[in-house]
Amino acid sequence: MSDTSRVAVITGASSGIGEAIARVLVAEGYRVALLGRRLERIAALADGLGNGTIAIQADVTDRNSIVAAAERVQQDLGGADILINNAGVMLTAPFASDKRSEHRQMVETNLLGAMTVTEVFLDQLRARKGDLVNISSVAARVAPAGFAAYSATKWGLNGWSEALRVELQPDIRVMVIEPGAVATELSDHITHDESKKSAQDYRDNVAMPAQDIAEVVAFALGRPKRITLNEILVRPTIQVM
Repeated sequence: MSDTSRVAVITGASSGIGEAIARVLVAEGYRVALLGRRLERIAALADGLGNGTIAIQADVTDRNSIVAAAERVQQDLGGADILINNAGVMLTAPFASDKRSEHRQMVETNLLGAMTVTEVFLDQLRARKGDLVNISSVAARVAPAGFAAYSATKWGLNGWSEALRVELQPDIRVMVIEPGAVATELSDHITHDESKKSAQDYRDNVAMPAQDIAEVVAFALGRPKRITLNEILVRPTIQVM
């Protein structure tokens, strides 16, 4: 176990990659703030993890809730050393007008949500010379049919992250993690039947466990401050795209 007492803020912490990151970081001695919309789930997770873990109900598309969360992190934990932008939705489907509300939801959550949370927490990260970790996707590099809007959000996340890397160095390290297929509940929310079946088949037969990504994040955070693992692509060995 690490002797670190650094504070990590994780969005989308109620399940999947966010929950796995929380478990790994707490095991390594980090103090963690869990942000998510489902308060019961993050509260139960915080109780189980211990080590001063706190749960804060927040929605990355609601700036006021993020401002309140940042105030709570400052008050209860002394500020954030690490921000992990993990909250996201993946609503794959053929690109058509009947999915325009889902397109907007993905942009507002995956891209604008990360930008909002970062903007709100930036002063804390600057004060503590911290780390910014953005959870992107292999879909920021490849764009299969049905992934048009989702890939757009992840390509946008990567471009924004690269600009921030240049702007914020050397005080704040910027890291982008690009997971391939991961066994999470993301595919359960897809509304297009064929796309949902394909995504769930991939999850069941190809995907890696979320803990694999969590361990990569912990490894990147644990590197000496003099280096930054700026961009890490992680696929299951059997994944083709």
